[in-house]
Order: sequence, then C-alpha cells, then structure tokens
Amino acid sequence: GAEDPGGGMTAYIEHLKPFLRKTPFHPRIEALMHGNSWMRWTGHYSPANFESVQSEYFTIRNGASVYDISPLIKYTIRGREAAAYVNHLITRDLSKIKPMQAFYTSWCQDDGMLVEEGTIFRLGENDFLLNAAKDQLHWLEQTAYGFDVEIAEASNDLCGLSLQGPESRHVLRAMGLNGIDNLKRFGIQELELNGHWLRIDRAGFTGDLGYEIWCKPESALWLWDRMFDAGRDHKIAPIGAQALEISRIEAGFLLVDVDYTSALHALRPSNRMSPYELGIGWTVNLNKPGYFVGKRALKKEKEQGLSRHVLIGIEIEGRKPAPGSFLYADQPGKVELGLTTSATWSSTLKKNIAYARVPQAYAKPGTEMWIEIWYGKEHKIERSMVRCWAANRMFYDPPRKSA
Repeated sequence: GAEDPGGGMTAYIEHLKPFLRKTPFHPRIEALMHGNSWMRWTGHYSPANFESVQSEYFTIRNGASVYDISPLIKYTIRGREAAAYVNHLITRDLSKIKPMQAFYTSWCQDDGMLVEEGTIFRLGENDFLLNAAKDQLHWLEQTAYGFDVEIAEASNDLCGLSLQGPESRHVLRAMGLNGIDNLKRFGIQELELNGHWLRIDRAGFTGDLGYEIWCKPESALWLWDRMFDAGRDHKIAPIGAQALEISRIEAGFLLVDVDYTSALHALRPSNRMSPYELGIGWTVNLNKPGYFVGKRALKKEKEQGLSRHVLIGIEIEGRKPAPGSFLYADQPGKVELGLTTSATWSSTLKKNIAYARVPQAYAKPGTEMWIEIWYGKEHKIERSMVRCWAANRMFYDPPRKSA
C-alpha cells in the first residue's frame, strides 16, 4: 500500500474518489438527510429518500413537497427558424402553443420510434427550452440541418425546485408571488423577487397541483430558504425520487429506461417503441401542415394498425406490487400477453396498480387478464397467479390539478 515513487498508487486512488456533481441546492438537501440515501441522476447527487418514503409520499398528496429538478438536461433552441425547426422535430402542432406556455410532446426518429417524450417551454416566438432525461444534443443538431437555428445545452445555467401538492399554491402566495392564482396549467411566468430572477411554470411529475420554480444557481440557497420559511404552516417537506416514483405511476406518466428505451439508446431494434405503442398517440398530430420527423412511418402505423402492443394501466388483485411481471390470457399461464413495466401499491387509491404492454385487443378498460407475481417472503420466493384488469393509465387525476 506504500506510495510508489512513480505515483501509480496516487493515480489509482484518484479514480476511486467520488466524482458526482452537486446541484446548487446540495448543502440544504444534505443537511436534512437522515441516511446517505443518494442516487445518481445525470451525473449529480440526487436524494432517493430523506427518511421515510411513505411520509414523503403523503406530503405530495396532502401537503407541499419539494424536489430538486436541477439535474434535468436542458437545451435552448433559438434563432430565426427556431419555431419552424421545433415544429419539424416534435409530433404535436406547435401553432397551437402560445409564447409563455409549456407543453408535453414526443419526438421520434424517422421510422416513428420514440427518441423521448417530455416538456418543451415556449418562452418567445422563436425561443424554446427543451427538458430531457437523456443526452441528445447530437440528435437535435442532426435534425436541425438546414434550419437557421442555434441549439445549446443550458443545464448548468438554471436550477429548479418542483413544488407539488394541494398546499403548493399557498406556499407560493406566502412567498409573496402575487398573481400566482392567475397562472393556468402549463402556463409560464417570469418575475423578480427581492432582486432574484425567477421563472415559474405550472407543471410537474406528480399528477397533482404543482409548480416548477427555476432560478439562477447563485439564487438557489435563497430560494430554498424562502420557500421553506413560507411553507412552515403548509406541511412543506423535501422528498426523494422513491416517493416521487409512486406519485408518477399514479399519475400515468412515463419514465425513460423503465417504461421504454430511447430509440437512440436501444441495443435491440425490437426494443424501440412508437408513441402509439406507449399509449401517447394523442401527442401525434398527423394533420399538422408540412413534414415532421417520423410522420410517414407514424401515419402508416396508424392507418395499417401496425402497433405491436400498447402500454396501458392495470389494476391487480391483492397488494403485491408487480414490476416486470408476465400477463396471461388464462389462469394456467399458457397464453402469454405481455409484461408490466412500472408498478406500485397506491396508498391513496388503495389499489395495486401497474403499467403493462398488451395486445390492442386487451386494452379496453375492464378486460380481465391474469398476472404472475413472484415476491420474497422470509427466505423464500413465492409465486401467485392473480386476476388483473385493464384500466386508464391516469389512475389519479384530482380536479385541483387543473383548477
């Protein structure tokens, strides 16, 4: 173990040192952590949980939860033909989206297979910000060939907190953000508070009333402190990814690498999926003028019924969560239908829910199927074959989300 004169040992130790980056909110998050429950998110430290996943989950549904969304990859798209380019990239019709509005969409390869789905912010006529989970600068630049447009990664220029839950609006009011009552769902607002620039959008990953508050990195600790001071009477608490995951599944939102593999990263071509197969065909507008990437293939898939399966919601008998479980048409398990992706027990709905890839013929809500669940039970693994039923994937959709 002695250090050799050549410095070999030093080099060896060097590559063992932690190399994950800390977001601008890291000092506040670390101070509230009970155990070192960190996970990796785009090369950053991100909290998996603070202490109790269950209490963090109930904060989302009953209070005001705070989650650091700074690690999201962010791309700015600007220039004379930025709007024309974005409309060429995405499957939705951009002409329906006004400046200072956010919108959910998908973008595909030319064969109609999904690159990713996510939120794009239209900040001006030709000024956009795209939030992504995977690196895709090279793909964006490729698809922008011939357009007068500038695309740049801006991940480090902005940091943000997702404030979600029924009390979230009260917290923003208490912070002194006047006019927050007028912000409609997917609306965007920019303002200054105590000399700090803020951008607020009414969106999130929980399917509840919620907002995302973005600031410059140098304002991060001020924003955190201001928010937690204002939220003292509104059940404010920080949450980690594990609690967020339960609310995401209840809300019906997709997660890349869990529910699908990006077409840019799939090792097997058969693992790639189209928006129709993922149950987000509503984001595809085949009637919008001009061509968009994947239009021909998606038109053909829809007209000729070429989708191999569709990702639906299912409700399962019992309370054993069923991720990665096979579905069958029959109880003996002779006719295999598909596989579950995301799955959880929903404490709010008191239901065992999951997403499953099934043939179109089994997608109608109420259709009965069978599911094989394997689960650990004190030193042994048990198998159960229980009934499940097709359901709308948006299991949880409270009126306050859009009120």
